[in-house]
Amino acid sequence: MSVPGAPAEARWLRASPRRTIPAALLERLGRRVVSAEPLGDGLRNANFKLQLEGSSEPVVLHIYEHDASLCGKEIDLMRLVSGAVPAPEVIYAEPDGGEDLPPFALLRYVEGITFRELYRARDREAIAQAARSAGETLAAIARFTFSKPGWLGPGTAVGAPLLEGSDAMPRFVDLCLESANLRLRVPGELRDRTHSLVWAWASRLAGLASDACLVHGDFNKRNLLVRPLSGRWTVAAVLDWEFAVSGTPLTDLANLLRYESAAQPLIEPLFSEGYTSAGGVLPPDWRRLARVVDLTALCEGLTHDDLSDAMSLELVELVWATVEAVAQTAT
Repeated sequence: MSVPGAPAEARWLRASPRRTIPAALLERLGRRVVSAEPLGDGLRNANFKLQLEGSSEPVVLHIYEHDASLCGKEIDLMRLVSGAVPAPEVIYAEPDGGEDLPPFALLRYVEGITFRELYRARDREAIAQAARSAGETLAAIARFTFSKPGWLGPGTAVGAPLLEGSDAMPRFVDLCLESANLRLRVPGELRDRTHSLVWAWASRLAGLASDACLVHGDFNKRNLLVRPLSGRWTVAAVLDWEFAVSGTPLTDLANLLRYESAAQPLIEPLFSEGYTSAGGVLPPDWRRLARVVDLTALCEGLTHDDLSDAMSLELVELVWATVEAVAQTAT
C-alpha cells in the first residue's frame, strides 16, 4: 500500500546522547571547564557547548564517536569554505585522538536556532527568508569544484566514486534493492517501481555523472543554523560536513526539500530562487530529477543493519512518496 505525500521529519533521534566528556579530553583542553551543556540533534557524534575559564565566549566541543577518520575531513572542509560559506570557525582540533582520547574539535560557538526549529514554528515569512538564504548558501557551496566526482577525504582529496562505469546511480540503487536488509523492509511492489523509475531516468542521471561540485551530503534543516540579521532570517552556519562528496548539487537540493509538501509548500520556490539568484544552475525539470537522485540516499539508508523500526518506516514512506510524486508529475 502506498503512502502519498511527505512524512513528518520526526523520527531521526539519537537514543542515548552522550552526557559526559571523557576525562582525558578534559585534561587535554588545558583550561578548566566552567560549564558544559550537551547540544541536541547529533545522531552520530557528541556536541557540547563549553564555557572555559578565562574566556568570555563559549565554544563547541565536537567529539567524533562514530568514525574517527571523519574529523580530519570535516576540519579541512570547514577551513576550505571559510569566508565564502557560513561555517563554524575551527579553533583547535586533534584529528588523530589517542589511546584514551577520541578525535575532537573545538569550534567557535554560533548563535542561532536550527532551521528545523524555525520551520516547526510555521511562521511563513520567516521560513521564506531562511529558505532563500539557504538557497544562496547552497550556491556558494557548489561554487567549490574538484577534478572529479567521488567521496571526499582528509585534505579534501577525492576518492572513489559511487560506482565505477556508466549508469552508476541506477546500478547503485539496484545493488541496494538486492540487499537482504532492504528486502525485509521494502515491499516487492515498491522495489519493482523504484527499479523501473531509476532506469527510466538513466539518460538524465548520466548527464550528472561528471558533476564535481562540493556537495555537503547532509544539507537538511537540522544542519542549518539560522538567525535574524538586519530584519531577515539568514543562515548563520552550515554544520556537519562528514558526508561531503564531489558530485551534483541536486543531491543537496533534494535533501533539503525531502519533506516539503507539494500541497502546502513552505520552502519552495524561495529556496530554488535563492539558489539561482546566487549563481546556481538548475537543469530542466530539476525537481523531479533531484527526487530521483535522492533515491540513492534513501535506498542506501534502508540497507543498514542498525536501523530502528521507526527510521525504517520513515525511509520507506519517503521512497513511496518519491516514486509517486515523480510518476504523478509525469502525467
